[in-house]
Amino acid sequence: MSESVVTEGLPVPASSRRTRLLRSWRRNRFAYALIAPAVVFMVLVHLIPTAAGIYVAFLDLNLFTFALLFHAPRVGLQNFQDLLFDAENPIRSGFTGAVENTIFYTVVTVGVTLVLGIAIAQLLNRNFPGQRLARTLMLAPWVVPSFVVAVLWQFMWQSDSGIINKVLVDYTHILDDKPVWLLGENTMWAIIIPTIWRGLPFVVLIFLAGLQTIPKELYEAAAIDGAGAWRRFRHITLPLMKPLIAIQLLFGVIWSVYQFAVPYVMFGVNPPPDADLLMTLIVRQSFTNQLFGYGAAISVMLMLVMFAWVVVWYRIFRRDLVTA
Repeated sequence: MSESVVTEGLPVPASSRRTRLLRSWRRNRFAYALIAPAVVFMVLVHLIPTAAGIYVAFLDLNLFTFALLFHAPRVGLQNFQDLLFDAENPIRSGFTGAVENTIFYTVVTVGVTLVLGIAIAQLLNRNFPGQRLARTLMLAPWVVPSFVVAVLWQFMWQSDSGIINKVLVDYTHILDDKPVWLLGENTMWAIIIPTIWRGLPFVVLIFLAGLQTIPKELYEAAAIDGAGAWRRFRHITLPLMKPLIAIQLLFGVIWSVYQFAVPYVMFGVNPPPDADLLMTLIVRQSFTNQLFGYGAAISVMLMLVMFAWVVVWYRIFRRDLVTA
């Protein structure tokens, strides 16, 4: 009896199925040829390095075993256990501090960027003299590379000669003494504020485009019914902008968690403890301390956390994205 495949309740000979697949391949082979380079690129640049990084996380790969590379001794979950549970391991204290710093950094930067973004977009959506110029100038920080942003703000944060302290102390007298921004507990704010300054224009641009799609008749009808500015924002603007807010929240969290350029340019690969983020920790452990197993383990945990964040985000905003 010949081999067959059941399709929609009817037996279809396997030879006929192979013939259809062959015809489909011949008909679409030009399309397959067009996407083949992208598929190969994704495999070589993303999938293979990701798989290699996950494998290294289970190895005792360091300066002394690097010559063995993927044949280094396997330690199972030991790297993860040291980072999460071994209180006597100095690597764990650095890891815990980097996690706390990254959470604080992400919450503040994303929260402030979203709030200021929708507020500034509301202002730029109104008609006023110089509206086009204001919109153009608002985009200026976004077109500046992150490296230049970090160098620029590094000079601005200088304690004695920086413009920040001159404005706060010499010009406006808001503070009595000039604070040190690039050492101590202020270092976290030294990277948060440039990050907000760099990312805010893009959020404003997206929100402004969204505001311009909302029919003005809705606001006019609400105003006739006696709704004030806050009620119009709460019951019209916010619900209709919720899909855009959700998208910005998703990418804002991912972008902040994986932030590396600003703290690295300002402080190098070994920043102060108050400004040490997970990405700088990964680079330091992997390439400075040459503890590749620990660096890979942190990367794997960070990847899993981000995957969980995407799942949670999708479950929360699924209905808003479907109805958008």
